[in-house]
Amino acid sequence: VQLVESGGGLVQAGGSLRLSCAASGFTFDDYAIGWFRQAPGKEREGVSCITSSDGSTYYVDSVKGRFTTSSDNAKNLVYLQMNSLKPEDTAVYYCAADEERPCSAADFGSWGQGTQVTVSS
Repeated sequence: VQLVESGGGLVQAGGSLRLSCAASGFTFDDYAIGWFRQAPGKEREGVSCITSSDGSTYYVDSVKGRFTTSSDNAKNLVYLQMNSLKPEDTAVYYCAADEERPCSAADFGSWGQGTQVTVSS
């Protein structure tokens, strides 16, 4: 399993970014893909998750209404659309996969290398 994130960068507060997670090495029709982030000096935090079987999504409270995760199964891509970004969203963002279980039971054993998101005030 290989996961590669892209789309990070520097943006002003209030701006938007779309992260992509390109997945390979597993059947892209029954999986959970989670987005996580880790800011300097802080614990890694789960941001969102999408379950392929029913399209259900989950978000941490701090991003609800601002972030949206979606998938393009034909392209083996999962996206994290981030709107109304705040300086506190600054972190390295990672995608992770569980190729067998939905988000509610996921055990994320495969991780990407991360992409930096920096939001300036």
